[in-house]
Amino acid sequence: MKFKPLGDRALAKLIEREEKTESGIVLPDTAKEKPQTAEIIAAGDGDEVKVKAGDTIVFAKYSGTEIRLDNEEYLILDAEDILGVVED
Repeated sequence: MKFKPLGDRALAKLIEREEKTESGIVLPDTAKEKPQTAEIIAAGDGDEVKVKAGDTIVFAKYSGTEIRLDNEEYLILDAEDILGVVED
């Protein structure tokens, strides 16, 4: 299924990282904070969208709308919720 965000929005896939304590204990999903990094899958054509497909971004906590496409979870973010692009 193809999805194209409209206006100043972007479609992102959350990047899940395995979290461990300093002693090496892996934290269960229920103890983790909501991820704040994602990979951009598609971006709208609005003037405010400054990201492109493949960018890794940091977004505001508790922002966006969660959707499910082809049995995978994605997040639709407004351009104002995208805080920055992670550069390697």
